[in-house]
Amino acid sequence: MSIALPPELRLGSLRVGTPVVLAPMAGITNAAYRRLCREQGAGLYVAEMTTSRGIVERDETTLRMLVFDETEDVRSVQLYGTDPVYVGKATEILCAEYGVAHVDLNFGCPVPKVTRKGGGGALPWKRRLLGEILEHAVRAAEPYDVPVTMKTRKGIDAEHLTYLDAGRIAQESGCAAIALHGRTVDQAYSGQADWSAIGKLASHVDIPVLGNGDIWEAADALAMVEQTGAAGVVIGRGCLGRPWLFRDLAAAFAGEQVATLPGLGDVAAMMRRHAELLVQHMGEELRGCKEFRKHVSWYLKGFSAGGELRHSLALVCSLAELDELLDRLDPAEPFPVAELGTARGRQGSPRRVVLPQGWLDDTDGTDCSVPAGPEDLHSGG
Repeated sequence: MSIALPPELRLGSLRVGTPVVLAPMAGITNAAYRRLCREQGAGLYVAEMTTSRGIVERDETTLRMLVFDETEDVRSVQLYGTDPVYVGKATEILCAEYGVAHVDLNFGCPVPKVTRKGGGGALPWKRRLLGEILEHAVRAAEPYDVPVTMKTRKGIDAEHLTYLDAGRIAQESGCAAIALHGRTVDQAYSGQADWSAIGKLASHVDIPVLGNGDIWEAADALAMVEQTGAAGVVIGRGCLGRPWLFRDLAAAFAGEQVATLPGLGDVAAMMRRHAELLVQHMGEELRGCKEFRKHVSWYLKGFSAGGELRHSLALVCSLAELDELLDRLDPAEPFPVAELGTARGRQGSPRRVVLPQGWLDDTDGTDCSVPAGPEDLHSGG
């Protein structure tokens, strides 16, 4: 029997009209991309992951990431950190100085430079440390009525699962919700996401659970919610080169007809809008165009645009040059339906997780220490 779809997502006092969250993605979810997605449909759009230490120490590179579009009425930031005090201080700065309305804590990043220092997806193994970090963040955000959430994975690997304990700790610490990517750290983005784990977590805690992993189309989001009882979904790789996915998701959760797939002409218009926003937010045409280049292959995935044209688009230096190249595309070419439901972005293969020496020896976190210099100011994942 199917369950009723959630009409909205409630994170403490924050109400999100459509229960859809844009996952923070390093080098992707800057202010320009968040606006592009917001223009397509309702939801919550999370900025790129920033480090707590970088914020507290006023690192220029970190602070430049805390840029928001003028239309961004709900500012959402994901924070990374392994030190409870730093995370608490960074959370307060975000709330007090940047008007952030939602803080998400990253405990799911699988990148080796993060896990080797006990961060990201490695940290939930230290139950006590996880609780202390969450408590510091929640306490710092409370005076501002800002909800704190966390995102995690199933565990380090199949033998070292942490997600049920992480959910319990998140609830006890006062978190407003927990998002679960249905893969372990060692899987990275390979294989198939385990939606059953999302269902188990949803049954295990009383706070909202958001499901993440292998949502490529609006129908996938509905299926995940119906199968797991999740309160909403988190969209990552599925929207790469497809910002209109948020339009489809908004329609699907509202019980409306999902929009017709865009032809190449519509995609070209979206590419132009994306580049325009990047130039606007970066304040320099060449810099904005260079930033846009990485998105070209995602937008044109499955279309018949020739290799020479794709190569030229991936080297574009100005909006005028982009216009000239986009004019060479056939606007009447239909969307490649063979691409529906297929993976986008990085996939890779399972790999050994790099951890601090002796990290797995202690599960209850009696020793809450992490390796010296645990937090790279510019960690990404």
